[in-house]
Amino acid sequence: MPATAAPPDQADARDVRDLIQLGLKTEEYDLLLALAGNPNTGKSTVFNALTGLRQHTGNWPGKTVVRAEGVFAHQGDRVKVVDLPGTYSLQAGSADEEVARDFILFGRPHVTVVVADATRLERNLNLVLQILEITDRVVVCLNLTDEARRHGLRVDAEALSRELGVPVVPTVAREKEGIQELLRTVKRVADGEGETHPYRLKELPSELEEAVGEMVTALQERFPEVPNVRWVALRLLSGDESVESAVRSGELGDLEDPEARKEEGPSPGLSGDEILERAIRLRWSLSPDFQDRLTEGLYGAAQEIADAVVEEEKSRGMRWDFDQKLDRLLTSRRYGFPLMLLVLALVFWLTVEGANVPSAFLASVLIDTVHPALTSFGESLSFPWWLNGFLFDGMYLATAWVVSVMLPPMAIFFPLFTLLEDFGYLPRVAFNLDSLFRRAGAHGKQALTMSMGFGCNAAGVVSTRVIDSPRERLIAIITNNFSLCNGRWPTQILIASIFLGALAPAHWAGLLSAAAVVAVALLGIAFMFLTSWLLSRSVLKGEATTFSLELPPYRPPRLLQTLYTSLIDRTLIVLWRAVVFALPAGAAIWLISNIPVGQASLAEALVDFLDPFGLLLGLNGVILLAYVVAIPANEIVIPTVLMLTVLVGSMAGVGEGAGVMFELESASAAGEVLRAGGWTVLTGVNLMLFSLLHNPCSTTLYTIYKETGSWRWTALSALLPLAMGFVVTFLVAQVWRLVA
Repeated sequence: MPATAAPPDQADARDVRDLIQLGLKTEEYDLLLALAGNPNTGKSTVFNALTGLRQHTGNWPGKTVVRAEGVFAHQGDRVKVVDLPGTYSLQAGSADEEVARDFILFGRPHVTVVVADATRLERNLNLVLQILEITDRVVVCLNLTDEARRHGLRVDAEALSRELGVPVVPTVAREKEGIQELLRTVKRVADGEGETHPYRLKELPSELEEAVGEMVTALQERFPEVPNVRWVALRLLSGDESVESAVRSGELGDLEDPEARKEEGPSPGLSGDEILERAIRLRWSLSPDFQDRLTEGLYGAAQEIADAVVEEEKSRGMRWDFDQKLDRLLTSRRYGFPLMLLVLALVFWLTVEGANVPSAFLASVLIDTVHPALTSFGESLSFPWWLNGFLFDGMYLATAWVVSVMLPPMAIFFPLFTLLEDFGYLPRVAFNLDSLFRRAGAHGKQALTMSMGFGCNAAGVVSTRVIDSPRERLIAIITNNFSLCNGRWPTQILIASIFLGALAPAHWAGLLSAAAVVAVALLGIAFMFLTSWLLSRSVLKGEATTFSLELPPYRPPRLLQTLYTSLIDRTLIVLWRAVVFALPAGAAIWLISNIPVGQASLAEALVDFLDPFGLLLGLNGVILLAYVVAIPANEIVIPTVLMLTVLVGSMAGVGEGAGVMFELESASAAGEVLRAGGWTVLTGVNLMLFSLLHNPCSTTLYTIYKETGSWRWTALSALLPLAMGFVVTFLVAQVWRLVA
C-alpha cells in the first residue's frame, strides 16, 4: 500500500523564523526561483506564504499578462520568486503559456517549483512533465494534501519522486505546512546536492525519433551547453516561433553562461538559419498528426504515473459526495441559472444596502465636516474667493464625493466577489453562461469579466486578461461598459425612486423602483450580447474559440487574505485612479459655473446650447453637460446635475452656490428640485437608459488604453456605447411622445 502523503515537517513552526519576508525590492538576489503550476492549485498561496503578500506586480515586457515578484531571505540567501501565470500547458498557445515557457527557458531560474494539486494529480502531471523536458532543476510542490485526504485519496510522495526523478514535497500552503521543507529542498537542488534524473518521454514514433535525432545532432554542435536539446528539437519541429527566434539570434546558446559564450567565440556546426531550414524540411516529412501523437504520449505518461502513486479509498467520504451534489445543483440546466441570478442579486443587494451607512458616514466626515473646515482655513489665510472656491468647492469636493460614494460599494463588492472566487463558484458561473457567450461570438470566460464589471468597469477590463484569444478579449473589453458599475447604481436608484416609484401606490413604490433598476441591469447584459454578436461579425470577425474550464474543488474562503488582497489589489488601486481623474473634474465643474459669459455663467451658456439636442433625446442640456464634465467618475453625476439644475433655474435657498456640488437628504427633496427644473417621467426613464448606455468613465478609458495599447480601440470603446445611448434615447423619446 502506498504511503499517505505525510504531514509536513513538524519543525515548520520552529523554523518559520528562518524565513524573512523582505518586501518589494527585487533587484538583488542570490537565487532566482520560478513558481509554476495549473490554475487553482494554490500556487498563489505558496507565493504569498513565501513573500508574505509583499509582492511587486506589473506586466511582462510586451504583454498584458500580469507578473508578480517577491523576495525573501532564507538561511543567508536572498531568494527572488517570480510567480508565473497559471497554465495547463507550455505549448505557447496563449500569452500566459508563452510567458511561463519563455521564463523557464530564457529566464534562467536556479530552480523551478511546480505546484501540483494532490486531488487532481493526473491532470497536473501534464505540465510537470513538460517542464521536466525543459529543465532538470525542478522541485514538485504537492499541494492540497489535506483536501486529498478528505477526498479519500492517498498519494505516495516518495514513489512520485522516484517516478519523476526530482524531489516531491507535500504541503498544505494555506496553513504554511511543508513550506520549510520545500525551502530546504529548493536550497539543495540549487546547490547541486543530490542529482536529479527528470522523467523524459522514452518512446516516440519511429519517424519522429529519426527527425529528433537529426535535429539533436545539429543543435548539439551549434549549442553544446544547452541541457535540453531534445526538447528544443521537438519545439522546432512543431514550429514554435519563440524557440525559432532564439536559435536564429543565438540567444539559445546564452542560456547557461552568456559571458563564457562570448569568450569562446562562434560555435561550430550549422548556422541558426541552416538549423531552421533543416527543421522545416524534416517537419514536412512527418505525418500531419505527429503533434497529436506526441501529446497523447504525454497524457498517457501522466496517467501511468498517477495510477502508480495514487490510491483511492472505496468510500471517498461525505465531502466528495457533497461537492458532486453541489455541482449537480449549481450547474444544472434547471436550477443553475436561477441560483446564479439569486447569488448575484444577493451580492448586489448587499453591496447597495451595505454601502448606505458607510457612504453616509464618509459624506458626513469629508463633506459636512472637513469641507467647511477647509473653506474656513482658506478664509483665515485670506485666500481670494476664487482660489478658495477652486481648491475646496471644486477640486476637494469632487474628490470627496468620489471617495464617499465609490469606496464603500467597492470595499463590499470586491471582497464578496473574491470570496465567491475562493469558494469555487465563479467558474460555475462561467460554465453556465458559456453557451450564451459562444452564440454571441464571444468567449465563455467573459461571464467572469462581466460580473467583475458590475463592481467597477475598470476592474472588469483588467480581468479580461483571463481570456486567451486577443479577438475575444477585445470584445470583452469593449462591451464591459454595459455592466452597470457601482458608480451608476446611485443614479439608477435615485431616479427610479423619484419618477417610477411615484407611478405606483406607496406600498408598491419601492418594489417598482427596484424592479426598474434590475430591468436596466438586465438590459445592459442584453446589449452586451448584442454588441458582442455585432462585433464578432464585423470589425472583430472570427469564430468563438474553445477553452478548457476547470471546475476547482469547493474550498473554505480565506477571509483575512481576501479582505487584504481585494482591498489593496482592487479597491484602493481603482479608487486611486478615480481620485486622480476626479480632481481636474472638480476644477472644471467649478470653473464653468463661475466663469461669466455675458449675464450668465459659462455653465448656463453651455446648458442653453445643449438643450435642443438634449430635449430631442428626451433628456436636457443639464444632463448632457453633467456627463461631459463628470466623465472622470460616474459617482459625481447626481451632485453635478443637482448643482447645475439649481444654477440654471436660479433656485433660491437650495444648494451651496455656483460650482458647489451637493446632494439632498431625501429622494423626495431631490425630486422637487428636478421637477422644478422641468424634468418629467420621460426625462427620468431616458436618464436611466443613458446612464447605462454612454461612454465609459475616464478611469475605465485609461485602463482600456493601458490594456490594449491602442487609441483606436479606446476610441471605439468610448464612441460605440455613446452612439447607442443617443439612438436608444432618441427612439424612446419619439415613441413616448407619440403614445403620450
